Amino acid sequence: MAIIGKLLKNRRAGEQGVAWYLPNLATDATFEITSPDFTHASPLPKVHASKRIGGRDASPALAWNAPDGTAQLLLVVEDPDAPMGSPFVHCVALLEPTLAELPQDGLRADDPAPGVSILRSGFGRGYQGPAPIKGHGSHRYAFQLFALTEPIDTIGGKPAAKAKPREVFSAAKAVARGRIDGLYERP
Repeated sequence: MAIIGKLLKNRRAGEQGVAWYLPNLATDATFEITSPDFTHASPLPKVHASKRIGGRDASPALAWNAPDGTAQLLLVVEDPDAPMGSPFVHCVALLEPTLAELPQDGLRADDPAPGVSILRSGFGRGYQGPAPIKGHGSHRYAFQLFALTEPIDTIGGKPAAKAKPREVFSAAKAVARGRIDGLYERP
């Protein structure tokens, strides 16, 4: 498997493809996201990696201070270093505007933290931890949180829970945003 990673070493989706840069989500207003589990641009502990590679698929704890007037929060976790045409979506969730933090493992599909509604991601639902191809190098995992002007209940006449990630991104309008990136490289 490491040979495949080496062959794909220069193939990456790219930073410009993450939700952060979509016109409806890009805004100059920002807020800070922190985590007791990692700092920005530092490695994610193995507990947050995929079960397939020995982790626990436990989402990291996060904390933030969204602006007043936030109608809903949209959390998006993407890997812009995936060897694909667009970043791989590891998690999408809608959060109640009163939330200011998520506990570790709060993005489980079968038992999310209170105030969290889990949506579809790249494969299935809920947080899917890093599992980069061996030999592909370090990957960034962008934990992006968007303060929305209006809550998202339906998209194109169907419940938000049934929409594809890119449909959710397109339906959202952010007034502020925050981001923290973690790194993971498969040994």
